[in-house]
Amino acid sequence: MTPSIEHAVDYGQFAARLAAPRASRWELLSEVQREWGFEPDEWEPDEWDPDLWEDEDDEEDEDEDEDDEDEELRVDPNLSVPLALREWWTWPENTFMANARWYWTHPEMPPTLRPDPGGWGVAGAVPDGSPLLPPGGDRRVCVFMAEYQYCNEWGYAAAEAGQDDPRVLVSVGDDEGWAVQDRSVSEYFLHLALIRLPFRLGWTLRVSQEQLDRDPAALGRLTAAYPDMGLLPWRELGSDIVLRGGPDLIVRHDRADPEDVLLLAGRTEAAVREAAALLGAPCKGSDPEPPRD
Repeated sequence: MTPSIEHAVDYGQFAARLAAPRASRWELLSEVQREWGFEPDEWEPDEWDPDLWEDEDDEEDEDEDEDDEDEELRVDPNLSVPLALREWWTWPENTFMANARWYWTHPEMPPTLRPDPGGWGVAGAVPDGSPLLPPGGDRRVCVFMAEYQYCNEWGYAAAEAGQDDPRVLVSVGDDEGWAVQDRSVSEYFLHLALIRLPFRLGWTLRVSQEQLDRDPAALGRLTAAYPDMGLLPWRELGSDIVLRGGPDLIVRHDRADPEDVLLLAGRTEAAVREAAALLGAPCKGSDPEPPRD
């Protein structure tokens, strides 16, 4: 699968696209996925039964009763599942359902509570005194997605479960506990796709801090030329990633990782080479890698 290059896409203008009114909350995600080569007819939504939300193999397991008891503990039936999350599961253009290996995350559906009464979940509740929630309220979080080894978990506040498209929190460690990852569930899935898909389906080039040290002005030139795409910093595995964009290019700028400070992803090889040329000495001798899928 390779991106369609019939026309250029300027991700330097993405913040304006993000802010623009939309007929559907999934319209922009649909556009982005198609820009990177995804065709929605590659999977059939009928293959997924939204009423089951569990593996058929689990139903035949000897420990089914015990598993059911754990599941009952982990899910609060009095909390509704937000409309946006239910829509995403059955959306015909859901790229996670088309190929989960593009994402390397684990879904939790129905969403499970943190702290987890069943003992499986990693994160705790939103700490007392956190500005994320008003004092005296429900501090629980309903987790619907987790990093592959559960180092981070994403969910919405139980107190906001009744909203159609609530903000998404991410677990970020013992000190801070939870932080706002995205302003809505639908924005989260757009953000996740932008973090994952271009760097599997596009041309890529990694740039380390050691390489950037060859020219201290290089990073400044790049950030000046490729604007912030308007999303909140992505928090996963200790990262603090700002997405920047330009013509046919998305830049992952990780302000917390000295190894891969920059990861460039282009819809075309030429787009990556143009950014590499702007960086200059840090990219000398480095060639973009072709799409992996």
